[in-house]
Amino acid sequence: MLDFKIASGRSNLPLARNIANYIGVELTDVTIKNFSDGEIWVKYEENIRGVDLFIIQSTFAPADNLLELLLLIDAAKRASAKRVTAVIPYFAYARQDRKDQPRVSISAKLIANLITRAGADRVIMIDLHSSQIQGFFDIPSDHLYASPVLIRRLLHLGLTNFIVAAPDIGAAKTARAYAKRLNVDLVIIDKRRPEHNVAEVLNIIGEPEGKNVIIVDDLIDTGTTFIQCAEALKNRGALDIYGVCVHPVFSGNALEKINSTQALKKLFVTDTIPLRAESDKIEVVSVAELFAEAIIRTHDNRSISSLFEIER
Repeated sequence: MLDFKIASGRSNLPLARNIANYIGVELTDVTIKNFSDGEIWVKYEENIRGVDLFIIQSTFAPADNLLELLLLIDAAKRASAKRVTAVIPYFAYARQDRKDQPRVSISAKLIANLITRAGADRVIMIDLHSSQIQGFFDIPSDHLYASPVLIRRLLHLGLTNFIVAAPDIGAAKTARAYAKRLNVDLVIIDKRRPEHNVAEVLNIIGEPEGKNVIIVDDLIDTGTTFIQCAEALKNRGALDIYGVCVHPVFSGNALEKINSTQALKKLFVTDTIPLRAESDKIEVVSVAELFAEAIIRTHDNRSISSLFEIER
């Protein structure tokens, strides 16, 4: 008999239910509602005293999702849960992870502090924007990678004569890991960003001509960089172009950009963030099983590194 419980906020209930279904448990009964002024109220409707509790909540915009997680953690600690683990499929504010300009906030560190001070004993996250964010937490943290799940899906495409592309220098490390696992060459797009959410492609490092291409990134926000990358590769003679993205933030008209471009054949994303609308060009690959296994192994105090092994 399992002696831990799983609760969820409202930001990504479908993923939470899929995780619970894989494990074979029901989500802990939680009531979450908003007062008329928008303030959030949470209550655990069942006993969690002495329980090893896992709270699943993505923290994408609006900021209420983050606040909801903090309140769920606080309520659990005040209800005497033995251990509270925050399972965060999408960790927001991660792009501000260093002080690269005067008078700016290091928001990733601030959010880590908030989660820790709320009472979390441990965090489980997946594909952080930068791995250094793990060090911002003063509690144990586990950093999962969606690459085993996504690479298995890519292998089912049966592609030949293909390469992996990084849409910018920042994505090069992740893209290189995919290229190494798939045993193919890597192409890097050199771009500059004159202002937030604006990017310009300057150069392509590598040779995509006559190749099928898989563009790899950790997240897509406005979609501008990703689409510009696909179009630049197409103009350089690339054949079919596929995209891989862990976190489909898709702000503004990103979905419309993806649907309208002729350069991108298919985009594979995970369910760390629910899609606002379905698209024939986008396929969702679930990470529910990966999170479920991580939760079970965390509870049993077993290693989770074997979750990243890829079966071909």
